[in-house]
Amino acid sequence: MKNLSGIPPLNTQAILKSHGLKPDKKLGQNFLQDPLILGDITRAAEILDTDTVLEIGSGLGGLTRYLARSAKDVFAIEVDRRMIPVLKSVIAGYSNVHLIRADILKVNPQDLITQAGYLVVANIPYYITSAVIRHLLQSNPKPRRLVLTVQKEVARRICSSPGGLSLLALSVQVYGKPQIVASIPAHAFYPAPNVDSEVVRIDVYPDPLIERDHLVDFFQLIRAGFSQKRKTLRNSLSSGLGISSNAAESFLSLSGIEPQRRAETLSIPEWNRLALNLQSFKDILSS
Repeated sequence: MKNLSGIPPLNTQAILKSHGLKPDKKLGQNFLQDPLILGDITRAAEILDTDTVLEIGSGLGGLTRYLARSAKDVFAIEVDRRMIPVLKSVIAGYSNVHLIRADILKVNPQDLITQAGYLVVANIPYYITSAVIRHLLQSNPKPRRLVLTVQKEVARRICSSPGGLSLLALSVQVYGKPQIVASIPAHAFYPAPNVDSEVVRIDVYPDPLIERDHLVDFFQLIRAGFSQKRKTLRNSLSSGLGISSNAAESFLSLSGIEPQRRAETLSIPEWNRLALNLQSFKDILSS
């Protein structure tokens, strides 16, 4: 990794004021400005000088400069048109940064990056965290690693273990191994959010833990299972799949799952058994 020293810190508040701008709460704009943490995030991504990096939410370019110093190319995506002139000025000295004004959820990564194994680095607001992660992990070509700054509570949910798995955790862990690599206090941002954040690194598996032909069934099942979290799987799958309670119980028993368990207690291998059996069970019900 290239030397990250010597990158001047940005005075976020002064830059915004000089351009007559204010952070947009609707876009979840909290600009990370601590140079030590920006360096930690860049190092956590383990960027090679041959790598392409997709940055989401470039904002004022605080992190963009660190990524540009480390990578071959950086595709910097920013949805807020007000930030573009500022961002262009901040990254003017980096010819390897390709600035795109767009909503990441409306961008197909393959329109930007043709080779698999790129990296994603992002400081994304909570309200689109799940959607962004799934969008990227289901893309083709797919990234080999994601390094995401998210709210502390969300990071803990993503990295939770069987017994406390959430819909978000399953949606991530079926594609890659997550780990928390850094903690970020609220005062490292401007404006400071009401919660602390953590950096999650997700190393993407060569293939999902669920067979590709059964991924649709897997997601249908976990959405149904978590649709009524306080209920047993027998009842939540009955409601979520539109089948009778007796049929749900038979389906679970067929897969070796106790019908009285709750969705958060199942491991990915157990969800996999359910996904493998779902279509056969639907065929039996329709016959």
